[in-house]
Amino acid sequence: MKIKIYQADAFTKNLFGGNPAAICPLMEWLPDAVLQNIAAENNLAETAFYTKSSNGFHIRWFTPVTEVDLCGHATLAAAHVIFTEQDFSGNEITFDSRSGKLTVRKENNLLILNFPADKMEKVSLSLRLIAALGSTPIEAYKGREDFMLVYGTQEQIERMRPDFRKLAEVEARGIIITAKGNDCDFVSRFFAPQFGIDEDPVTGSAHTSLTPYWSAKLGKTELTAMQLSKRKGHLRCKHLGERVEIAGESISYMKGEIEI
Repeated sequence: MKIKIYQADAFTKNLFGGNPAAICPLMEWLPDAVLQNIAAENNLAETAFYTKSSNGFHIRWFTPVTEVDLCGHATLAAAHVIFTEQDFSGNEITFDSRSGKLTVRKENNLLILNFPADKMEKVSLSLRLIAALGSTPIEAYKGREDFMLVYGTQEQIERMRPDFRKLAEVEARGIIITAKGNDCDFVSRFFAPQFGIDEDPVTGSAHTSLTPYWSAKLGKTELTAMQLSKRKGHLRCKHLGERVEIAGESISYMKGEIEI
């Protein structure tokens, strides 16, 4: 059996920037073990698989070690592939997923994700997590899957060097660290060693938590953001109440075939 595979860099207009994702269009769903093996073989933060559905498309996301409920950059990359490689004629794509209905709208070079906003609760931070990060935040929050830790300056975010072995013991999908940006509204980084990703280059889904927080903090609904990984990512975010928009560009890197 041959399966088409594409790779695109999301949340960037520059090749080798942003976050790379593998995309595999399927005629029908393969066994979960096969999907997981393909994702492990790709060894990227995410591999997205999609099939056509009555409403548009059905999408699933896999890290090298597990399936996840939501992934922003791989959804953006999948939409990029559909728009550029699949002769899609409209300007909006609808995906069904484990996180409900998701849409991606195309406006010139921008792809705009519409995702459910996360609900964050303020929490006390464990000494284990502080020790793993090596720095104490100003505030700590817990959403549906992630911790979000707020720091005072962008420089603190840039300097952070976590102990990933200790961080992998934290019971959460990932750890978001964030601060007000010097040249944008806010900056962040995202760590998920318990899901096989020490540091994710650009994490669209984390901005479902970041956008409501910074919207309230800064008193504005439209925000600019940068994720400060080595590859860096640039995002435009909009708080819509129960939903958020997360926008960025994407660029193709590779297309080929998998033989299984």
